[in-house]
Amino acid sequence: MSSEADGLRETARSYFAEYDPGPAHDWHHVERVKALADRLAAGREADGRKIDERVLHAAVLLHDIGRGREDAGEIEDHAAWGASETRDVLGEREGFDAERTEAVAHAIRAHRYSNDVEPETVEARLLSDADNLDALGAIGIARVFAYGGETGTPIHDPDRPVEADDSPAGETGTNHLRKKILALPERMYTDRGREVAEQRRAFVEDFLERLEAEATGDR
Repeated sequence: MSSEADGLRETARSYFAEYDPGPAHDWHHVERVKALADRLAAGREADGRKIDERVLHAAVLLHDIGRGREDAGEIEDHAAWGASETRDVLGEREGFDAERTEAVAHAIRAHRYSNDVEPETVEARLLSDADNLDALGAIGIARVFAYGGETGTPIHDPDRPVEADDSPAGETGTNHLRKKILALPERMYTDRGREVAEQRRAFVEDFLERLEAEATGDR
């Protein structure tokens, strides 16, 4: 890692030391998203041009710097706040002119699942896919229940089946997986993202089938 990249990494990580967002959105999440983004971007071009790795890596490192503040109730939208803060972080940093800085800010603004901001660049689409992939599969299941433990959300309640759950995100961990997480493959923007998402979606389906069977004593 270059000294420039290492310096940005340490700057990004400092936001997590100041505000702990919990295990579902901690620095390990950022590192997993980076590994996934690198995997999706490896050896490819998009829209007839090479991926700007500097933009992609900066967007990955900085995409959740506002998450802890949102969880603490200090800001409403960590993606919007993070995009604004990123302009200050990168404003005088070598290698980031105004155009490149705006590309990073756009990727961060567009990455959030619940925002209606369409990722317009390949780097933004790669960040979005990588971030969503980390919510799928085995690690995604672990994150749902880790977050549920923090918020007191039940793991599963047979008296609250998903078809009777009108909440946007699900009132239980299993309902959240069915209502939100299993819909993530439909939000993928890259071919590789869709391939990995389908593999991870199948794992979540199998897990839910087993969990719900065990919950009723059938397994």
